[in-house]
Amino acid sequence: MQITKADVTPVELILTQPVKMAGYPEINQVTAVFVRLQTQEGRDAWGCAVLHPDLTSQQAQEVISACQKGADIAPDLNPINIEYSLARLTQVIADVPAALCAFDLAFHDLLGVVAGMPLYRILGGYRNKILTSATVFLGTVQESIEQAQMRASQGFRMLKIKGGLDPEEDVRRVQAIHRTLPDLILRLDADGGYTVEQALDVTRALGNYLEMIEQPTPATDLNGLRQVTRHSPVPVLADQSVLGPASALEIATHRYADGLSIKVATCGGLRCARQMDAIARVSHLSIMVSCVVEPALMIAAGLSFALSSPGIAYADLDGYLDISNDPTVPGFRMEDGWLVATDVPGLGCTVEL
Repeated sequence: MQITKADVTPVELILTQPVKMAGYPEINQVTAVFVRLQTQEGRDAWGCAVLHPDLTSQQAQEVISACQKGADIAPDLNPINIEYSLARLTQVIADVPAALCAFDLAFHDLLGVVAGMPLYRILGGYRNKILTSATVFLGTVQESIEQAQMRASQGFRMLKIKGGLDPEEDVRRVQAIHRTLPDLILRLDADGGYTVEQALDVTRALGNYLEMIEQPTPATDLNGLRQVTRHSPVPVLADQSVLGPASALEIATHRYADGLSIKVATCGGLRCARQMDAIARVSHLSIMVSCVVEPALMIAAGLSFALSSPGIAYADLDGYLDISNDPTVPGFRMEDGWLVATDVPGLGCTVEL
């Protein structure tokens, strides 16, 4: 098996509705960088990076340049020796996790294609479907109810409600959504917007409504996160505080949270995500596989990871739903809020560029 060529193609993805989160500018479009590996045998594999400069501080040209460096050395790497190949790529582009993610996904996709197996089975195959939440972005109480109703009409049984700007308003929004849709499972994501006192007030007020709360305090305030975790009546998951395996190990060692939110797009890919899964499992921390605004190709990677391990308790893989021009044709299916894998080899997606 020989890689003959690696192509790097940036694409501007347009959203059907703006994304509003506490502490971040409104998002109306994102840049995705697709990587295509071509082999001597005529097989193709795909990977992708997404650019969220306000979330990760990586700029578009930085990621594109790093991907081009990876493309230059890809033909010299054996795609079957995936650990060695990714280690070599890490030496070249380790300081740009988004670019590393793109090649990580492409090499994993190619491994599945060559093996003739869906990637989730190669990674472990613990299950073949998982229930995912859909996100209700920041807005007024009425706007949040309307978003929630729209997602419920699409078949979702679980909602992740964005908050973090006004704790009292967040309580009213969650309560209003619960009154409107009492059978749905609700989560709250504060995006680091609360003080310890505010977080505990919110969790106590909503203890009977929430499945869990995500990143209640600022990403760098780990001691504050631990205080909330110790006293909250609902589980607390770290999100922006988790940057990769090293930060996951720190959170696990000091028990700063009850669980970790792992994003394949921001941690560097499946290789790093699986290391974080191992850390969480031996530390008895729960795991949520989450996402940013990203094309279905990356959702397929997150889904492959989520289906691979018994340690993964939650999924939040809806980041592709509001992209109007996603070039990915997914192989997975969405059925009543369940993401269901198919037996298409690799990531199971085609990309039409």
